Amino acid sequence: MPTASNGNGHSSNGVIPIPESGTPLVLGGIAIAGSPLDLADLERLANEMFRAGPEGAGLGPEMPDVPDVSGESVMLEPPAAPDLLNGAAVGDGVGIPAEPEMLQWTYLDGALRNTPMPGAPMPGLPGAPMPGLPGAPMPGVPAMPMPAVPAMPMPGVPAMPMPGADSRADSGAATPAGGADLFALHGDRLSLAELGLVETPRVSTGAADPAAGSYYFMDESRSFASSQTSGGGATSPASSGTARSAYPAFDVHAVRRDFPVLSEHVHGGLPLVWLDNAATTQKPTAVMSRLDYFYSHENSNVHRAAHEMAARATDAYEAARDKVARFLHAPSSEEIVFVRGATEAINLVAQAWGRQNVRAGDEIVITWLEHHANIVPWQQLCQETGATLRVVPVDESGQVMLDEYEKLLGPSTRLVAFSHVSNALGTVTPAREMVEMAHRYGARVLVDGAQAVSHMRVDVQDVDCDWYAFSGHKVFGPTGIGVLYGKADLLNTMPPWQGGGNMISDVTFEKTLYQPAPVRFEAGTGSIADAVGLGAALDYLQRIGMENVSRYEQDLLAYATDQLLTVPGLHLIGTAPEKASVLSFVLDGFEAEEVGKALDEKGIAVRAGHHCAQPIVRQFGHESTVRASLAFYNTCAEVDTLVEALRQIAMRGVEL
Repeated sequence: MPTASNGNGHSSNGVIPIPESGTPLVLGGIAIAGSPLDLADLERLANEMFRAGPEGAGLGPEMPDVPDVSGESVMLEPPAAPDLLNGAAVGDGVGIPAEPEMLQWTYLDGALRNTPMPGAPMPGLPGAPMPGLPGAPMPGVPAMPMPAVPAMPMPGVPAMPMPGADSRADSGAATPAGGADLFALHGDRLSLAELGLVETPRVSTGAADPAAGSYYFMDESRSFASSQTSGGGATSPASSGTARSAYPAFDVHAVRRDFPVLSEHVHGGLPLVWLDNAATTQKPTAVMSRLDYFYSHENSNVHRAAHEMAARATDAYEAARDKVARFLHAPSSEEIVFVRGATEAINLVAQAWGRQNVRAGDEIVITWLEHHANIVPWQQLCQETGATLRVVPVDESGQVMLDEYEKLLGPSTRLVAFSHVSNALGTVTPAREMVEMAHRYGARVLVDGAQAVSHMRVDVQDVDCDWYAFSGHKVFGPTGIGVLYGKADLLNTMPPWQGGGNMISDVTFEKTLYQPAPVRFEAGTGSIADAVGLGAALDYLQRIGMENVSRYEQDLLAYATDQLLTVPGLHLIGTAPEKASVLSFVLDGFEAEEVGKALDEKGIAVRAGHHCAQPIVRQFGHESTVRASLAFYNTCAEVDTLVEALRQIAMRGVEL
């Protein structure tokens, strides 16, 4: 875009112009325009710029020995002393603000700008890939790799100070993907569209727009301009109508670079479109690097041992428990039990609490929306004890009928168990209201959060449930690890479900004394490394900000819903007003499995079947549906690919 010089080497809009051909631009003593450079020069430049600065700032001249935690963001702090940018001093109020600010430099549209961090690993670290930066390439010069450091402290590794970091990190507000606000050098906010970092979705002319007429990530330029010209107060045009997040705009492309598998190709070269997130989510590099670091530097069994490796492993394991407690806003990490997954968590409650407290004549209440894992354990318990299983109906949109729910509650109700989000329909249940209603009748409540934790902020104290269960692999963590939150008074009165090591305090042949919760429910060697990996996944989500995730996904869901409804013969199953990122549908003339296979042949991964929720699928008159489930790394372009493929399948049916 055109720039006007202010006479001192800087443009009036805070952008540094690239000089005319033949005049080199000097950064750190290296000419980066006007003469060709090889990658070694650019790597050296990146490292020199990163290490530059006054004593004690940044990393200094020596690089600590750190694990490779790729996919994290790094900020470059401009030196306090004058620097050479075309020979002009900066930090004087014309160029970089006098207050130190964390910046990343990217060549875009003929000028250097500071932009959101792409999360490139640190050049020079063993095995670290060197992806190029986004934006227009400099003629004759390869894209400049930028250094990155892990934002996550590692046991045994010196902490790396980050001067100028956003103070929101201390207040509990996560820094979003990219790591910094979008500011030009003079401090004005830039739009993502101007930076070229926001995808512009292709909207079908026949699709209905959301109530506000747009999607926030399609209209970032206008909303940012409004907030600047009107003095603030701009609101998101998202269909929810809620106020704009305090976080910068979400950059899905930066996020996607953190997930290597999203660049995978299938069926001989087709780019993978991963829309099976309700079955399992993909893992960011930060999680995989953390697992590698654990096995390389910390691997041991936890607790009891006298050696340092056991101390390292125990510290990492218990730190992960603390992270889960913060993520759920649990009062204490002692209320967090590590299990293999949500299924095991529900079975633990059924066996440990249920056998002790449920008797003949008691009633257990569930809903039609439940996954088999939240049906079968309660059926088994009822068969063993003589209790009765009651089921709450849903309406034609897939929404729980609260009036009918309350009719099922009474003095005989011992337990209520329901999903926070339906895995088959995406319905978000009114969890807090349902818990409050059950508590009025003296019932305990378990909430299955397997499909909720990756899409929205969960606060177990606000919901006030007695137990909350989720699986790590549904929230960008490893498989084989899950969580049961339980109120402390309940956990400590529940007998252990399994016996063995770790969970005992003392054993004789006459009796055994058990540890308090949570250890009393963690018999044997648990999934230690996977728990640590789950902690890394939650760290990653917290840095992005669950508000960012929810806001982006809700608009992507609205866009996908509009587009799918333009496919001839397609019928959505489950249209509750409150939904998470699940889209179940059927296509006239085709079995769900046929559609799933045809989509797979085009590189699109969806789930076709009953989704381990046969009762609710049958409630809508089907044995199976096609389910496309979204995550915050999916894009409108991927939705368009799905819709176009479905159009082709539908047309094939017409031709037949």
